[in-house]
Parts: sequence; structure tokens; C-alpha cells
Amino acid sequence: MTFSELNLIEPLLQALQEEGYTSPTPIQEQAIPPVLNGDDILGCAQTGTGKTAAFSLPLLQRLHEAGPSHPAKAIRALILTPTRELALQIGDSIKAYGRYTNIKHTVVFGGVGQVPQVEQIRRGVDILVATPGRLLDLMNQGLLSLKYIETFILDEADRMLDMGFIHDVRKVIAQIPANRQTLLFSATMPQEIQKLSASILREPVYVEVTPVSSTAEKIAQKVFFVEKTYKRALLKHLLKGDDIERALVFSRTKHGADRIAKELSKAGISAQSIHGDKAQSTRVKALTQFKNNELKALVATDIAARGIDVDDLTHVINVDLPNEPETYVHRIGRTGRAGAEGMALSFCDDTELPYLRDIERLTKQTIPVEEEQPYHAEYSKLPLGGGKATDKINRSGGGGQNRGPRNAGQGGGGNRRPNQRPAGSQSKDNSPAGSSNNRNSSRNRGRR
Repeated sequence: MTFSELNLIEPLLQALQEEGYTSPTPIQEQAIPPVLNGDDILGCAQTGTGKTAAFSLPLLQRLHEAGPSHPAKAIRALILTPTRELALQIGDSIKAYGRYTNIKHTVVFGGVGQVPQVEQIRRGVDILVATPGRLLDLMNQGLLSLKYIETFILDEADRMLDMGFIHDVRKVIAQIPANRQTLLFSATMPQEIQKLSASILREPVYVEVTPVSSTAEKIAQKVFFVEKTYKRALLKHLLKGDDIERALVFSRTKHGADRIAKELSKAGISAQSIHGDKAQSTRVKALTQFKNNELKALVATDIAARGIDVDDLTHVINVDLPNEPETYVHRIGRTGRAGAEGMALSFCDDTELPYLRDIERLTKQTIPVEEEQPYHAEYSKLPLGGGKATDKINRSGGGGQNRGPRNAGQGGGGNRRPNQRPAGSQSKDNSPAGSSNNRNSSRNRGRR
């Protein structure tokens, strides 16, 4: 299928062509027609599936075809998103796709001065992209009104829940006209999100692609068993090699992200960290440098990484494994996007073995262990088929004690040993995102 077959107007098709997009992703194929038709949408989709275009393209078309706003300068569409980075990314996409339309937009978020944002709103915008905190702040000051909203889009609803924003989201919804089109997207559907969707959607079209457990299938993965004290040394060793062009590096804590970036810089590896305590201008500058290939490594915490969309990102490196397996899938989904190849490397110390077990259970994959690396520690891994993360973890090779770094000349990407067990399921699939797992239920209204 091509974008023209989705009945998109010529100004959008021209912009898509200039952006290099030729074929829609599964979520775009499913969502664009009903959104153009004015239907509500309940979308279950991960990052990297193309959902931003799935809602922004038909939104731009509907606003463009409707003509000027009434009254003048009224905000006609609201896109609510959990993080600053994701809000900025959506704003960039709307700017790119809508360059040949007369639709105006702006992005509002906290952490920066509100004056430029307010001035833009006063000049008139059709689409407002916002984070909940800053939006409510501006509303409480009487600086913007949502009473003319025609379309409301709630993106990454489950992350809103995780970050404690659901109460704020409900406050915003209370200020929007009941007679509107509503699109709700979420990577997962916990009970609270199901309740929210039932209360704000009217006979929604349900679309779903790439369940979270299968997102990892198209990304090559390796796990490195390493004592905690050697993790940063292993990271420097890998980044000094020629195999990695750019890497998004994940740390569990803000302090850890800063420390990693500092050590990488001292080692001559260009790196910056981003997390919630960084000023927004600093975060934007670091992300821009990373996108422009001025940094080899961007070290991030999970919240700061939401919304990061970098073309041709070759590697994601988990210095710390997350304690939630779904978070692992979201992390590694930053690479291997839009059918491209990607590699996810994860460091695992003995305390993180339960997390690794949970990840393998969720993804239904056995992640191969890379032993040919200079800091390998001998741990036995729980089998994929049985046991839980709370089961006793057994070590081998002298109690799992790291016998010290191997000769660094061995490198980090050698061949696997003959006695290593193979990956349990295919870890790399170059098919388009979600195509093999697409449950095409766009005609199934109001049901999951």
C-alpha cells in the first residue's frame, strides 16, 4: 500500500515524499482511514511503529479541509503527551508533515519560561501539543482555553499512568467539549487505562500492532555477564571499537547517567547525559548533538528517553537492566525502527539475573550470552522454560566470582563458543514493524 491509497491530500503526500516515506506502517494503514472518517480510536502500539504519523497526518488533513478556525485563533486540536521530549518530537513531525498546509501548531512544556509559549498561543494555533503540568498551569492562569477543541489525542496513556499524571489528564479532559473526536494510544492496556478509555471514547475503532512481547523479535540482542564494578570499563571497551557508530545508553539512576557520561568523556568518547534534573535547554542541546552525530553516546534514564526518535540508531546499551521487563522492550525499541536492523546490548550483574529472567519470559526469547568479552563473569542463567524471578539464582565457576578482566584484545564481538546454548527464538527479523503480528481488527468497534 502507498500513502496515496489512504486518500491523503496532495500537500501531505508531497511532504511525505520529501521526508522519504513511501509506504505506511501497519498502524498507519489501520488508523488513518477511521481518523479521517471522524471515528474515535483506541490504539495499542509501541514506540517505533509510526503512530505519530498515524494520528498527525489525518488530523492535519481534517483541519486543512475544514478551513480557518471559528472563532479566529481558537485551539482546535490538543495532543497530550507525558514528556517534553515526546512533545517536541510530535511537534517536529507536525511541522514536517504539515509544511504545505496552513495549519499552525505549537508545543508547551515545563522546565522553560512560559512567555514565548504564551505569545505563540496568542498569535493563534490550530494544534497544541502539551505536557499535562504546563498545560494546567497555563489554563489556571487563564492564558488559554480548550472550549473549542474538536480533536483530543492522548498519547502514551500508560506512561501517563506510570508517571502519576492520570489525575491531571482527567482535569484537562473535564475542560474539553464532550462533542469531540478522541484518539487514545497506549503501549499497554492496564485496568486504569481501560477504565479511562471507556469513559472518554465513543464506539472506538480498536487498532493494535506489535504486542510488547514481540517488539524485540526484529532486534538482535546480547547479554554480557559482568560484575557491577566492571560495567563502565566494559562500556568504554565496547564504545572504543569500530562496530558501534552511535549508542543510546540507559542507566537506572540520574547520578549513574551523569557518572557514565563523565567517565566516557574522560576516556575520549563524546558523550552527554539527559535526565529529569537537567535543564530543558541542556536536554534539547544534547539530543540535537546526538541526532547530528556529534556524540557517540547519549546516556539517559527511562523517563528522559521517552520520545527519543533518532534515525539510524545502531545500538542501545543497557548498563543497568530495568526491573520491569516492558521497560526493556521500550528501551531496545529505540533501535531497529521502521524495519531497520538494530542491536541491543545488555549488561547483567548477579543481582540483575531475576530481571533478565523476567525479560526472557515476556519476550519468549533466550537472549544469547556474549562470553568473548574481557570482563566476563560466570553466572548460570535460569532456563527460559521454568522458574520465576524469585527462584534461587545458582552461580557456576567459583560462585560467579569475576576472575578479573580478560585480555582486552579479545574484543567484545567475537564468535560464540561451541558449547554455548543457542538463542531460543529468532532474535532478528527484517520484516516491517508489526507486520507479522498485526491483528487487523480496525473494524471491530468498541471491543478489545
